[in-house]
Amino acid sequence: MADPKTTDRSRSKLVLDGVPRGRWWKFLLKAAAWLALTGATAAAVAVTVIYYKYSEGLPAIPKVDEYWPPIVTEVYTDDAVLAGEFYNERRKVVPYERIPKRLVQAFIASEDSSFFDHFGVDVLGTVRAGVKTVGAKLGLRSGGVQGGSTLTQQTAKAVLISAEGYKNATAKTLTRKIREAILAFRLEQALTKEEILYLYLNNVFLGHHSYGVQSAAENYYRKDVRDLTLGEMTLIAGLPQAPSRYSPFLRPEAARKRRSYVLRRMLDEGMISQAEHDAANAEPVKVYPVEDVFHEFAPFFVEQVRKDVVDRYGNPVLLKEGLKVFTTMDSERQRAAQDAVLDGLLTVDKRQGWRGPVEQLAKTEDIKAFIERAKKAMGKQELVENRLYVGVVTAVDSDGKGADVQVGPYSGRLPLLGMRWARKVNPEGYYPAMMITSVKKAIAVGDVLVLRHVTKKDLTDDKEQWDRKLAEEIPDEGVTLFRLEQTPEAQSALVSIDPHRQYLSAMVGGYDFDDNEFNRAFQACRQPGSSFKPFVYSAALEQLNWTEATVIVDSPIVEHDPDNKVSWKPENYSEEFVGDVLLRTALINSMNIPAVKTFAAVGVKNMAAWAQKLGMTTPMNMDFSAALGSSCVYPIDLANVYATFNRYGRKKPTYFIRKVEDRWGRTLEDHTAFDDPWAPLQDRVAAGYARLFEPGEQVMSPETGFILTHLLRGVVLQGTGGPATKLGKPAAGKTGTTNDSFDAWFSAYTRDLVTVAWVGYDLNPHPLGRYETGGRAALPIWLNYMKRALEGRPQGEFYPWQSMDLVKLYIDKKTGKIAQPGAKGAELMFFKKGTEPKDAVPDKNQVDPDQFMMGAQ
Repeated sequence: MADPKTTDRSRSKLVLDGVPRGRWWKFLLKAAAWLALTGATAAAVAVTVIYYKYSEGLPAIPKVDEYWPPIVTEVYTDDAVLAGEFYNERRKVVPYERIPKRLVQAFIASEDSSFFDHFGVDVLGTVRAGVKTVGAKLGLRSGGVQGGSTLTQQTAKAVLISAEGYKNATAKTLTRKIREAILAFRLEQALTKEEILYLYLNNVFLGHHSYGVQSAAENYYRKDVRDLTLGEMTLIAGLPQAPSRYSPFLRPEAARKRRSYVLRRMLDEGMISQAEHDAANAEPVKVYPVEDVFHEFAPFFVEQVRKDVVDRYGNPVLLKEGLKVFTTMDSERQRAAQDAVLDGLLTVDKRQGWRGPVEQLAKTEDIKAFIERAKKAMGKQELVENRLYVGVVTAVDSDGKGADVQVGPYSGRLPLLGMRWARKVNPEGYYPAMMITSVKKAIAVGDVLVLRHVTKKDLTDDKEQWDRKLAEEIPDEGVTLFRLEQTPEAQSALVSIDPHRQYLSAMVGGYDFDDNEFNRAFQACRQPGSSFKPFVYSAALEQLNWTEATVIVDSPIVEHDPDNKVSWKPENYSEEFVGDVLLRTALINSMNIPAVKTFAAVGVKNMAAWAQKLGMTTPMNMDFSAALGSSCVYPIDLANVYATFNRYGRKKPTYFIRKVEDRWGRTLEDHTAFDDPWAPLQDRVAAGYARLFEPGEQVMSPETGFILTHLLRGVVLQGTGGPATKLGKPAAGKTGTTNDSFDAWFSAYTRDLVTVAWVGYDLNPHPLGRYETGGRAALPIWLNYMKRALEGRPQGEFYPWQSMDLVKLYIDKKTGKIAQPGAKGAELMFFKKGTEPKDAVPDKNQVDPDQFMMGAQ
């Protein structure tokens, strides 16, 4: 009999937990299958739970034909010059077909070589990122938030950013990675690979303000994406991982190495040949800074456009919706306006006097240190004629005929002829009589100065400064010449309107937008001085039936103000009184007393209402001083009123935005003139037809409008606006100068262009100068601008319309009576029918019958 123990041991080998030895493996298989099924079921349940839990609130998959990400709003001049851009993300969406194949391949090679094979998610990368994220949360040293993403996942992240904001969509959390993966999977199910690439390549951030490949091509290379070279494409394709680390501006060598990596990946993938690889790899890393067209072109004008668009459409629309805003600005006129204001202010400022150096370096070592810093800053940059530089005085001639200056690595001369204007500030002094005779009176060794590099003939831009003897002492060649400059303290504004198209053609709001964004053309309320007198005389012509020949007594008057217990005694600029004068003579010579008496005849309340009717948006002072321009006005308002004068009394709005289109090219508003040569035909036809239903308001009779223009024409031909005749084209206008010359104006127009120029100080620290009138300070700015603005554009004389009921007569300028044509003192004047004089000047050869009879007796 067998041993029971032995039998039990043997049986234990045959039986495993009740399973016969011959079947145990089947049990293991079943167990494994059960565990696998249970695990798979559990995993599937877990995945399903995670999927639905983290899918909640995910944004909808974008439809390619409804893909409307934030894009840049562009502002153009009327002649299609880009003048400004506004955006949160500088993005320009381009169709997939416009993106070069090699650029697509470059992104795939560097970012996701298996893009066309996977289902949207890099599982290992996502799991690795999840583990490291958890490790980071637990404080493990090996922890860290990272993980490679497919192009689809990167596209999903961009969709999340658009929907949830940058902070939430880029949070370093496991939840965010899971949601991103789920959205990537959905993208792959809903879109083709090409459609995903279209979304990605228009969304990816590439540094340097660039979102999408078109924006990057423009920002880095100033090219359309279709025109990029292989080297340029691969540099851009290497940026998504770390735009700052591989910035070609900050780290050009790192950018070059990253480009080499992308090229090598393309070569390995068989996308390019070895020869193409080598050629592209040899290209220098040469990129360009973003063009700041806003600040470089017309910042005051474009900023006014921005404010208007924001007021009417909202800031989010401006920054995200990709509007195309076509302004009424003429780019050539705008450049002319900016140049005229700059030159005019520099000239006026020099007549004010020298305010001293930028800085004074007292020690020799400080001068040497300054020169070394300047050399380093300039590098190998060559001096450019007429450009401003900062230099230091290194020596002053003992005879005061000049000084040696150092500008970076360049030694030069500052002759006396280039700084004769640099007297001490003295508003009471007459400028030409006070020019300095020695540079020692203005500068010393160690003075840091603003200098302009010039040739000998340009050592002064003021003929009154030129001195032939001083000029002869300066060599014609072999010396680097500079002239002294200083930043103007005074400010200026210029407004120019095309009155018939109703376009604001050009506008400048000050000397330097970057220094001070205050737009004086629209925001500075200044006293217009005598520029207001046409308001007064137009009211008398229209409401009182006064005429050019109306006699006004120029004699002293005193106006009493019982409320303030003060008396006001106006005086003429000449401080003389001439007795009886004609209205025409009073306006042409800008006489104050006749203007005040005319104002009184119209009445204070009537004048206030009349000023508002003409287009003033500011209240008029309710006293007689308003006749002389004591009430402040905005330059844009004054220009609009003079545009009304130009149109013979028809008031119409002035536009500075011609047309606005949305991102799909649909018109949101259109103010195009029918004869705008830059506008498309369909715009001219449609908007021109619409203008027929906007005839404007005839605020005065056309006859009054023409007579007023005829009077203002006389101001230019015979009066204070005389220098405007240098334009060589018929012009009508009025100077304006306030008490103590705090404000100087010239407001004038030709048939096709109305322009107002103002010069003054923002805070009036002191007057412009005793001799700084509108004709001396503002008129030259107007003239320099108008010469360029109307170059090659003939301007006709001002004539009445055939429909006007006018009478023209020769009038004696002393008596206001009818005179014989050609008689001494006779001048042609126009009258509304029924208002013309009836009496004639007696013929000297004619005998008075009454006197004859008395003599016979």
